[in-house]
Amino acid sequence: MRGIVTKLLVFLGAFLVTTAILSLAYASGQVQKTPLDVDTVTRLSGEAQVAGPDGLETTPVKATSITHADSELSTGEVVLFQNSSCLVRDPDGNAPDCVAADDPSKTLLSASTDTFATDRRTALPVNDFANLPADAAPKEGLINKFPFGVEQKTYPFWDGLVGGAVDATYQGEEDVDGLATYKFLVSVKDAPIQIADGVAGTYSTDKTLWIEPTTGSIIDQKEHQVRLLDDGSTFLDLTFGFTPETVRTNVDSGSSNASQLGLLTRTVPLVGGVLGVVALLGGLALWLTGRRSGRHGAADDGETLERSRVPAGR
Repeated sequence: MRGIVTKLLVFLGAFLVTTAILSLAYASGQVQKTPLDVDTVTRLSGEAQVAGPDGLETTPVKATSITHADSELSTGEVVLFQNSSCLVRDPDGNAPDCVAADDPSKTLLSASTDTFATDRRTALPVNDFANLPADAAPKEGLINKFPFGVEQKTYPFWDGLVGGAVDATYQGEEDVDGLATYKFLVSVKDAPIQIADGVAGTYSTDKTLWIEPTTGSIIDQKEHQVRLLDDGSTFLDLTFGFTPETVRTNVDSGSSNASQLGLLTRTVPLVGGVLGVVALLGGLALWLTGRRSGRHGAADDGETLERSRVPAGR
């Protein structure tokens, strides 16, 4: 019976240790990838001052950003994204997500579409990806998420108005609805841009991002953006951020995804490794105990045999 238990412990220990090593060496690299089924709608709301014929007009605004991963054109290492964004006036809270540029209500403030590819692990752009359309604009820095295992450092972050990457500076840790996040600040001051077709001006923004550090997902975002004409007059002064509903959805998904990743990349290797070593040590202890018992038994048998050879009465 001792021999069977010893073999079972050794087998179980070897299996658990092997599972732990595979989880660290292989599984973590496979699960820490941007999914290919991303299909999200991000909603923002706020207020804007917009230049008009009678001066600055203050109006409530809403923005909608739809991001879709094309699973058919993506690969095991690169994900292809399609994004459409729209910013509209929302004076009564019932504006549609987007309207045509020639809509007579003058509701539309800005709209854009974009296609880009990113590395599924690092979240950095892959501008030479074969399945990108020929007219896709090259990107720099992080675009729609941070990498897995976010570090407390400065990252390059894409700004479409600047047309390049700007610094996302680490600001510290902060809870968002109970979820631990890393806070980053993206700041641009008086960058020369094309405010509209043929209209030059400058652009400034202070954008705060709250990032779930395990998955790199953006949980919340708030921004104050100002666009000035060359004469210094305001073209747009915009303050907006993720709606509470969007934040709540992001917190729920971020917490769930982080827990699953933590289970596969930390808990399984740790628990499997510890239990495997304990099982191996237990099996080794039983084996050594069995050997010592066998030696003592052999010695006792020898002593009995010698005594049996001594003639009676001596």
